[in-house]
Amino acid sequence: MDKSRCWPDMVSQLRRPPFLLYSYIAAEMLAPFFASFVILYGIFFLMQLIPLLEVVLALRIGLADFIRITSYLFPHMLLYIIPMASMTGVIIGFSRLANDREILAFKACGVSLRQMLPPVLVITAVIAIVTGYFSIRLIPLGEVGMKQLMFQLAKEKIDKGLKEKEFTEALGDLVVYVDEIDDDQEWRGVYVSDMRGRLQPLITMAKSGRLSSDVERMQVVVELEDGTLHNVDDLDNQVLRFKRYQLQIPLRPPGGEDLDKLSRGSMTQTQLLEAAREAGPNSKEGLSYRSEYHHRLIMPVGCFILSLIGLPLALQAGPGMRAVGVPLGLLVFVSYYIAFTITRVLSEEGTLPLLLGMWLPNILFLLFGMYFLWRVDQERPLLPEQVHAALLVRYERYVRPLLRRLRKRTGALLFKLLGRRAGSVGGMATGEGLLIHANVHTRTFHLPECAQYNSPQCRIEFKDVKVARQAGFHPCGFCATLLDQDRQ
Repeated sequence: MDKSRCWPDMVSQLRRPPFLLYSYIAAEMLAPFFASFVILYGIFFLMQLIPLLEVVLALRIGLADFIRITSYLFPHMLLYIIPMASMTGVIIGFSRLANDREILAFKACGVSLRQMLPPVLVITAVIAIVTGYFSIRLIPLGEVGMKQLMFQLAKEKIDKGLKEKEFTEALGDLVVYVDEIDDDQEWRGVYVSDMRGRLQPLITMAKSGRLSSDVERMQVVVELEDGTLHNVDDLDNQVLRFKRYQLQIPLRPPGGEDLDKLSRGSMTQTQLLEAAREAGPNSKEGLSYRSEYHHRLIMPVGCFILSLIGLPLALQAGPGMRAVGVPLGLLVFVSYYIAFTITRVLSEEGTLPLLLGMWLPNILFLLFGMYFLWRVDQERPLLPEQVHAALLVRYERYVRPLLRRLRKRTGALLFKLLGRRAGSVGGMATGEGLLIHANVHTRTFHLPECAQYNSPQCRIEFKDVKVARQAGFHPCGFCATLLDQDRQ
């Protein structure tokens, strides 16, 4: 057998990426990601549907147009749904692996946390790129499409409201009377009363006219021919004759802004920079355009960072412990958006430099994520032991008594409603029912609140404190303090 040929083959096999491991971790992440995506989309859709009903009912929108409206709203909702679903997918997937001791089995087989990172990095990067495409490309197109659709619906409402020999108020402050409308939508005998920004109406009478529209510019124009314009100002009366006269009408959907105005959300990245340059980069309006430009770039990066933070949060769960990663992830997600909102407002007001203020939350959370990953890789809790212990002491001193009182009152109320005698529902005042971790070398055991609870040296588990004491183990200093407080 040629050993010179076997050696390169063995080396190539050792260097070959563990695709089976990667596919397994990817499947664990993607299943909760898609489930979370569907649930979050349903919630966000219902939140958007409530204010949209006013427009739907006012414009009498049909099913086909309603589907178009929801499709235009889809990219904007995904800008917030995808980061939440991505972070939730990472947390739920790795929490399941930690609870079923598969993470422990991987480490026992020599698979470190760093070797589990590639599928997480690849999947979250792809999700972030998709989020960036929605943010930069599809959201402005959706905004423009929504305005054009609203324009067409408002135009159709005007066309349906204009009838022969009837006064119509479909044009808002313009009251139009048409004596005759032919098959080509040409008007004969037109009377227009214009009350826009006036105390006395501006009366226009014409022999003929028509209603034209420009969808690209989103403008509706009333074109009148061969008529007179009567302007009454107190005691003065002016009469002007014209051959051709145009009235531009800004359309406004119910509860919305003028459709002929191009908002920040409907501008492309290039248009935002041009608008900021015209308004002045450091002016208030220019800062708002620049903040929108950076906002579309920040959200995809934030999606990637939040997904990575979900990994160390998920690994806080373990055998016999609840999956604390989900509430921790929700707390981190809310904290991120609060920080982003605050820094954006400060940047638009000029208090902070715009570039630094807009990207500051991403920088801070990236540093937190790298720090958390390093501590988890070193088999340590997320926070240093001193900080963790200090937080737990304050939790036990201030928060836990309130929760205990609330639990007792709630339990007593439930027992009373069920017709039973209220008993002690305080729970585990003596540590009964808790899963205890113990260190065989130091002969000490730790409660779930202890920072040493998930220590690699704690390889023995007991049903409760009583069993641990009978086996000859004693609580550590911190756990002894907790047990003393429970007895009191």
